[in-house]
Amino acid sequence: MTTIQEFAGYPPTWCPGCGNWPIGQAIKKALVDLGYSPDKVVIVFGVGCSGNMNDFVNAYAIHSLHGRALPNAIGVKLANHRLPVIAIVGDGDCYGEGGNHFLHACRGNHDITVLVHDNSVYGLTTGQSAPTSPKGFKSKSTPQGMIEIPINPLALALTQGATFVAQAFSGDLIHLIEIIKLAIRHRGFSLVNILQPCITFNKVNTYEYYFQRTYKLSLDHTKDDYRLALKKCLENNEEKYPLGIIYQVEKPTFHDQLPQFSDDVPLIEKEKFKDLDRLINLFQ
Repeated sequence: MTTIQEFAGYPPTWCPGCGNWPIGQAIKKALVDLGYSPDKVVIVFGVGCSGNMNDFVNAYAIHSLHGRALPNAIGVKLANHRLPVIAIVGDGDCYGEGGNHFLHACRGNHDITVLVHDNSVYGLTTGQSAPTSPKGFKSKSTPQGMIEIPINPLALALTQGATFVAQAFSGDLIHLIEIIKLAIRHRGFSLVNILQPCITFNKVNTYEYYFQRTYKLSLDHTKDDYRLALKKCLENNEEKYPLGIIYQVEKPTFHDQLPQFSDDVPLIEKEKFKDLDRLINLFQ
C-alpha cells in the first residue's frame, strides 16, 4: 500500500504557518486514500507559492508557465485519458494570468481536477493584489487600495459549465482531504477553491477571519440544483463562505465526445500518423 512518505519530495520552504502546508498534506493524504501511487497520477503546477509544491510532491509532474497549468493538464488528459490529472494553482496564477484558460476548461468539462490556493494575493512576488483581493485592499501594487471588485471564482466556474464546484478551507484539514478526494473521483471539470491565509502579506484574510465567516453546507444540500448553487456561490461576495460541494452533476466530458476515444484506447497507445505528404498536399 502506498504511503504519504512515497509522495514526499524535498522539505517545503513555505513560510511557517502558511496555508500551503495543510494543503500539501491534504493532497498527499487524498492520493494515498484513493489508492494512487506516484507513478499513477499526473500533477501540473502553476507559478507561485502553490507552484513551488512541484518540488515538494513526488509524482509525474509539470511545472508550467505562469497561468498555463490548465492547458497543460488538458493536454495530458487527452494524451492518456486513463490517468488522473490534477492542476495545483494559485488564485493569481489561475484566475488572473490564466483566467482565459480557466473559462474554457470549465465550458469544455475537461476531466481534470483543479485545486486553487486562494490567498487573495500574489504571495511569491511579495504580496501584490490579486483578482480575488477585496475592494480597497492595500498592497505594494495598490497602495491607495484595490479599485476593482474581486472576482467570484465559484460563480465563474458554475456559470461557465464546470460540473463540480466546491470550496474548502486550509484550516480544516480533515474536511479538505475529503473534498479533494471527491473532486478527483468526479468525472468532469472539478474546481476546489481552497481559502488559504497568507500569513506574511495578507493581514485581512487570516485564519481568524475565515473561522468566523466559513460554514459547512448541510448534509441535505441539493448538489444538482443550479439556482441554489449560484445563490451559495454568491455568498462569497458577502464575506460568508460556504464549505463543501456546492454543485455537482454528471455530464459527458470533453474526451467522451471525441470520436478518437470511441474505442477507449489512449492516444499515446495508437499508431502515430505518418502520412505527412497528404497533409502537405491539402494545404498547398
